[in-house]
Amino acid sequence: MAEKAFVSGYYLDDKDLVDGIKALQEKNIEIADVRTPFPVHGLDKVLKMRRSRLPRAGFIAGVMGATIGFGFQAWVFTEAWPLNFGGKPFLSVPSFIPVTFELTVLMAAFALVFGFLISSKLGPGADNVIFDEEVTNDRFQILLEVSGENSEKLQSELQAAGAEGVKHHDV
Repeated sequence: MAEKAFVSGYYLDDKDLVDGIKALQEKNIEIADVRTPFPVHGLDKVLKMRRSRLPRAGFIAGVMGATIGFGFQAWVFTEAWPLNFGGKPFLSVPSFIPVTFELTVLMAAFALVFGFLISSKLGPGADNVIFDEEVTNDRFQILLEVSGENSEKLQSELQAAGAEGVKHHDV
């Protein structure tokens, strides 16, 4: 496997991070990744990330859960095992609501969890590189991929963009 090299710049404040990203983008430097200890408002727009498809997956799975829940109950109580409970109609929609709702939530939750794990490349067998464990605590990190011999140039660009510290990493 070919080795990759990265240069990382560390920031202590989210506003400095966003300003550093904008400064790097003005110089047409491609940002490989940005890692933060908590969500930063507006970071997705600054990085020009496309909108996630997870809400659509959750909605589709929820509709499937509602359809399965309602359809199964309707089939059981009208076709497979029709019982007369004290004069109640066979297709009693209000009594189907709790099960239908619960299956909607269950299916949507499963779709969102597994969709997130797949799209984030997490879960069993994931090989994620941790460049600095302080990023999960109180640091913000910009990763730039080194191509050729431009490591020193990228390090100086990160320092010019306001990085508190700059490191070179070989993966």
